[in-house]
Amino acid sequence: MVLPYLIHFNQSGPTEFVFRMFATSPRIQTLLFLLFFLLYTMILCGNTAIIWVVCTHTSLHTPMYFFLSNLSFLEICYTTTVVPLMLSNIVGDQKPIPLAGCGAQMFFFVTLGSTDCFLLAVMAYDRYVAICHPLHYTLIMTQKLCTQMVVGSLGLAIFLSLQLTALIFTLPFCGHRREINHFLCDVPPVLRLACADTQIHQAVLYVVGILVLTVPFLLICISYVFITTTILQIRSAEGRRRAFSTCSSHLTVVLLQYGCCSLVYLRPRSSTSEDEDRQIALVYTFVTPLLNPLIYTLRNKDVKGALKKSMRNKAASETP
Repeated sequence: MVLPYLIHFNQSGPTEFVFRMFATSPRIQTLLFLLFFLLYTMILCGNTAIIWVVCTHTSLHTPMYFFLSNLSFLEICYTTTVVPLMLSNIVGDQKPIPLAGCGAQMFFFVTLGSTDCFLLAVMAYDRYVAICHPLHYTLIMTQKLCTQMVVGSLGLAIFLSLQLTALIFTLPFCGHRREINHFLCDVPPVLRLACADTQIHQAVLYVVGILVLTVPFLLICISYVFITTTILQIRSAEGRRRAFSTCSSHLTVVLLQYGCCSLVYLRPRSSTSEDEDRQIALVYTFVTPLLNPLIYTLRNKDVKGALKKSMRNKAASETP
């Protein structure tokens, strides 16, 4: 394992990065700033509301909602790693970010994104146990096991992210100031700026991408094969509908998350476009974290009921 204090920056002088501007027109810059700020605020409010509802309602103190609240917390941290710096760079001149700052952003971005993917696989396992082994659900999905799976997801993500970030930032970056055709220090655009052979680094990126994206996605698919088989054996049409409804929200989020990330990290480098990568990154930076709370609240009667109850109680407490 590469320890943090062994990470060194192989540069002849202080190197800075700047992010390519979205637009040069002050009017368009202002509109983009307001749009992204509004989306960021909605992400914070929506995911915070889910965490608050799960924590304050004992009826939601189950493994499923424990994982959902952790997913919402990850989404808040994930977007906060990217969006504030992005907003500061939209308006005005290009603002440089030092090499160490770029490395730190990449580490946290990859760590939180990877944890998100692992946690979605854990949530699929939770649905598998709940539907395929309902009588043993409480015995299998204990609080201890749920906590261990969340901590394990984070630990594995930190390990992989540390290796990848350390490997990339031992590359030489020629010149004092390099422009990243992106709005964050993501792995592919930073790799393109290295003035050295990056074949090994690209191979490592694919390996990490397979471990973070392909393996969890396959586990999710296997879980849902068993889940679908079990649901189809339910005689009651209402029972089948309820069982499918508990999985549809999770499946929607999975397809959004894994689909967009796979387009960026698992495509051959020859078929990738920097502008396309930046556009796709906007989806998993803004759209997915914003849709997660909407999908889980609009399609989940327990969360909707808890939210309505909380709003009624607050309105009643404020009434003189």
